Formats: sequence, C-alpha cells, structure tokens
Amino acid sequence: MFQYHCLNPIANVGLDLFSQEYKKTENINEAQAVLVRSAAMHDMEFPEGLCAVARAGAGVNNIPLEKCAEQGIVVFNTPGANANGVKELVFAGMLLASRDITGGINWVLENKESETISKDVEKAATHLGMEVYGYDPFISVNAAWSLSRNVKHISNVEDIYRECDYITIHVPLLESTKKMLNKEAFAQMKEGVVILNFARDLLVDEEAILAAIKEGKVKKYVSDFPNSATAGQEGCILIPHLGASTEESEDNCAVMAVQEVRDFLENGNIRNSVNYPNCDMGVCSGAGRVAILHKNVKGIIGKYTAVMGENNINISDMTNKSRGDFAYSLLDIDSPVTEAAVEQLKKIDSVLKVRIVK
Repeated sequence: MFQYHCLNPIANVGLDLFSQEYKKTENINEAQAVLVRSAAMHDMEFPEGLCAVARAGAGVNNIPLEKCAEQGIVVFNTPGANANGVKELVFAGMLLASRDITGGINWVLENKESETISKDVEKAATHLGMEVYGYDPFISVNAAWSLSRNVKHISNVEDIYRECDYITIHVPLLESTKKMLNKEAFAQMKEGVVILNFARDLLVDEEAILAAIKEGKVKKYVSDFPNSATAGQEGCILIPHLGASTEESEDNCAVMAVQEVRDFLENGNIRNSVNYPNCDMGVCSGAGRVAILHKNVKGIIGKYTAVMGENNINISDMTNKSRGDFAYSLLDIDSPVTEAAVEQLKKIDSVLKVRIVK
C-alpha cells in the first residue's frame, strides 16, 4: 500500500487515477509521495520514507531541488500540461499591448452613465500573419522535428533581441536565467519592443525594464506576476497569475503528475524529473527490482554489484543514468532482495537511498 499527501488541492481527474493500492493521508510523515502546486516547501522537513514530490505545473522554484536530491527524493514536474492555458494568455497579452484595450475598458466604466456612450463597433478576426522566431539552446532532436516550419529556429539569442517586435520568454527560473532580460539585453532590442513574461518574474530585471519603458525602448511589459515593483507602473500590464488557471490545465497537470508518481513507485521509472535523470526500464515484471539513488561518483557501480554478488543475487538487467552530481540505478534481479543486502547497499559511501520496487 502506497500513501500520498496533497499540499494543495489537486484535480480529482488526476487523483482518480490512483489505484486501490494508494491511500491519501493528511500526515506527510506517512507519505511516500507528495503532490504540490504552489505551496512553499523550502522550510519543510521531509520524512525518511518520502520518495517523490510531483509538482502539478512546470515551475519548481517553490521546491528545494538540491535538498530533495541529497535525501534521495525525486522531484517531478509536468512540462507542457498547462501549455494551452499559458499560450492563450500570451496571445491575449500581445493584443493588450498592441492597443490600449484596458484603457478603453476603463473609459467605458468611467463613462457608463453617459447617454452617448453607445457606438457601433465592427470586429474582425484574421490570421495574425506574424513572422515567428524561436530560440532554445537545449532543444532536442525530437523537439526540433516537431517544430512548425513557419518558426525560424535562431541559434543566437541576440538575433531575437535585434529582430523581434514582441519577445515572450518561457524558461525555468535558475541561477543562470535569473534577470536574463537586463539592461544589456534591452539595449540590443528594437525601439518600442513589447516584452511578455509568463514564466517567472525574476527572469526580468524589473529596475532595468522600468527604466527601458521610461526611455521608450520598451513599449509595454506584460507579465503574469504582479508585485510591488511593477504594479501600477506606466507601461506595465499585469495579470494576477492566471496563465495556468484553466480547468483544462489543472486537469492535465494533475493527470500527468499522478502518472509520473505511479510509474516511479510501481516500476522505478523516472519521467520529467528536475533533479534526477530520466530512466525507463518498462513495467516491473520479473522476480524483483531495486532502485538506488546515489551521487555521481566513480566506482560506485562496482560496489553495489559486488554487494549483490556477495548475497548470491543475480542481476538480470540494469541501467544507470546520471544528471550532474546525482545518479540513478535500476537493477532487475532473479530473486527477491534480502534485507541484509539492502542494509549493505545503504552503507555504501555516496548512496543516498535504496528502494525495493518489487
């Protein structure tokens, strides 16, 4: 029996995917998995039995990734699950920045008692006809193949700055990306550029963008992350973090998060982790499977295979994947692993957690 804990409300369409082998618990100390959306986890103490944290969304800045990795806790996110909701709001933001729509709406509210307010309005929806540039230094071959032919893949971000009238940013918040849109970046952009940020507020140097707006370099800054620095400032159109707040997005994120947790707990497979490498050995159908989370150091594979040999346990199949300082190993074995062998594995230097999958 597995137990899971929800730090935030998670859509039932996802939770309903848990089988009878899963039980929801209100006590995180009893849980093997935690599902979270926006709850802050940096100051939390994690129980020894916690194996996985699944973020129902893309951003993971509310989760202490390094701390989790050091404790052998795999952190998942759900990339792409809320893409439609964010995409819709980005296009809405582009149109809001193109014309003073919010100003017009406010004018109507201010003049609602006027007898002459009624006007004939003609509306037309046509293809936007934009020339689209895309920059992703880490794009995979599979992702590149799926790109639309109408998107010009740019290999240098400076070309985006020089050529584009609208720049929308969609990257994770990391130390390397914090304030990536800064004074130097704005200086390379076209006059009257529109910046759209529906990823994370700290990706943009807010002091620099406010100065760029005042100078006329940036026409509008559209963001889904209002704060005291930008709220009410001229040239800023701020939306109260609605990018993924659609029923479709919340359902998709919940479904993906639960599927990731189940595949990890039941088979040991890792998909869409942000602190451990992806690893897939399919459905666990043999006599046994052992998962070892460890530091990415030389010689450790020989140490844990030696333990198996000493305990007369044959390894029929195995895989080892690494990501930065951390690595993950899955071992299919011909006979059930003994408690003695597990204890020996745990005592190996640089081993962080050992889990009997089956």
